[in-house]
Amino acid sequence: MDELRFRAMGTDAHVVVVDGPPELAAWAAERIDELERLWSRFLPDSEISRLTATAGTPAEVSTETAELIARAIEAWRFTGGTFDPTVLGAVIRAGYDRTFDDIREDAAPGRSDLVIGCTDITVDIDARRVCLPAGTGFDPGGIGKGFAADVVATEVMARGAAGVCINLGGDLRAVGAPPEGEGWTVAIEHPCTDSPLATVGIRDGAAATSTTLRRRWSVDGEQRHHLIDPRTGEPAHTDLTLVTVIAGEAWSAEVLAKSVLLRGSAHPFDLIEGSGAEALIVDREGAVRVTDGFRRYLGYGWIPEHVDVWGDTPGHASRN
Repeated sequence: MDELRFRAMGTDAHVVVVDGPPELAAWAAERIDELERLWSRFLPDSEISRLTATAGTPAEVSTETAELIARAIEAWRFTGGTFDPTVLGAVIRAGYDRTFDDIREDAAPGRSDLVIGCTDITVDIDARRVCLPAGTGFDPGGIGKGFAADVVATEVMARGAAGVCINLGGDLRAVGAPPEGEGWTVAIEHPCTDSPLATVGIRDGAAATSTTLRRRWSVDGEQRHHLIDPRTGEPAHTDLTLVTVIAGEAWSAEVLAKSVLLRGSAHPFDLIEGSGAEALIVDREGAVRVTDGFRRYLGYGWIPEHVDVWGDTPGHASRN
């Protein structure tokens, strides 16, 4: 087994490779770094920064960037706009105008005239051409980390690995044989507990967690976080604090986790139904609920007794 921990895409990264050629984990780390150089909004020469700077004019990009933007548009459509990749201006105005490591606890509000408007983004993957609507900006955010995990996991397997797991700040993709056992064991961590909220087993798929309890700062004494509600342009007000989604690919798991979190607890699983994904949610009181299909993943793990769980099955939660 080849294993590597490092920093990438503004977060902690962890790559595990089973069998395959030597130094494949190091190659994966370099590939993730390459994708960061294409997609980071904090690098002025990245393709994403260039697209924002030339919004309104078509631009040629790499295949990876064209595919990322095509998925972001797809995500915007199937979430009914709850996910929107053009919230960059709102994110900056909320104070997230630099890397999170550089944000002071009491930050100043950022300045940006960029507006939200995914409707008219155009992308031609074959021609590798993208055009953002004038006055908008693209924020890869979580979908960039999720898609990077998908891309690199697929490429590592193509290079001869028997199995690979790539975790980019909670956006995780696992493929192939794990180091031991029948599946990759993944811990779902809650920022307010010392032990995992649950452990789940994934044989070939992805998991992503979205929470309002991390990446927080204050502006003029008001708490802010990085999850922008496209409907208001402000940091989301939601009664959910954490959502984990298990899906086939990390980019879709990330989008669904964020969208479920923003929608709140009234109808939390509407987006999940029929998607093939499963979800776990935690509200501000600490109560846990899961979709019915999430139980088969919890067969690998547990929910601690101290967590308030809704449902009628001992040790598990069920959908109301």
